[in-house]
Amino acid sequence: MRIATWNVNSITARLPRLLAWLESSGTDVLCIQETKCTLEQFPAEALREVGYESAVNATGRWNGVALLSRVGVTDVVTGLPDGPDYEGVQEPRAISATCGGARVWSVYVPNGREVDHDHYAYKLRWLEALRNAVATDAAGTLPFAVLGDFNIAPADEDVWDPEQFVGATHVTPAERAALATLRGTGLSDVVPRPLKYDHPYTYWDYRQLSFPKNKGMRIDLVYGNAPFAAAVKDSYVDREERKGKGASDHAPVVVDLEV
Repeated sequence: MRIATWNVNSITARLPRLLAWLESSGTDVLCIQETKCTLEQFPAEALREVGYESAVNATGRWNGVALLSRVGVTDVVTGLPDGPDYEGVQEPRAISATCGGARVWSVYVPNGREVDHDHYAYKLRWLEALRNAVATDAAGTLPFAVLGDFNIAPADEDVWDPEQFVGATHVTPAERAALATLRGTGLSDVVPRPLKYDHPYTYWDYRQLSFPKNKGMRIDLVYGNAPFAAAVKDSYVDREERKGKGASDHAPVVVDLEV
């Protein structure tokens, strides 16, 4: 089974590329982040026509997550159980389901904006709620993984120049400690191989020629439990999908399993 995660940065803007990628990549389950659409705008019918069921958590604006599967979607949970609100609303940042013998979550962790911003404190609360929500499945016997845009680089090597990020979000000790606590539930980091260069970055800013210069970050992560990790046969960043006109600023991360 092939499972992938991809922050598409607007599913409506990226739909032709998404449909072509699903066909060419042979992906069975895709975790999507940043749909930037309402439920009514989500292209479920176009995806159904190419063989994919959809489970969606979206309300418009800049958030939204989804699961696409051609191997079944059951036991869907929409939202983060006991997750915190931001400005009085629980944002659409999580969805989970059982797909083809594995339990998967698609998550879009809050950005945090700046260290002294309310959104940063919200990010840490959100990660704590995620840890609590996944603990049982993480320790279970069914292959289980949390995939998505975590908006955190786990280590200094996961950013192109650590000195450029001093004092910024995505690299702070508190954020990285939250990731470590999440891994402490029984999850491990499934680190993909790069298709080019020496580190598997997954995100490159649109500005300042960041992609051609490979000024990237590894913030799209796959955290799997022991049965999931044992089933992994390969994992890679599909860097080619970041190229060309109309690309997302993130590349898909692909994991091949024997389940």
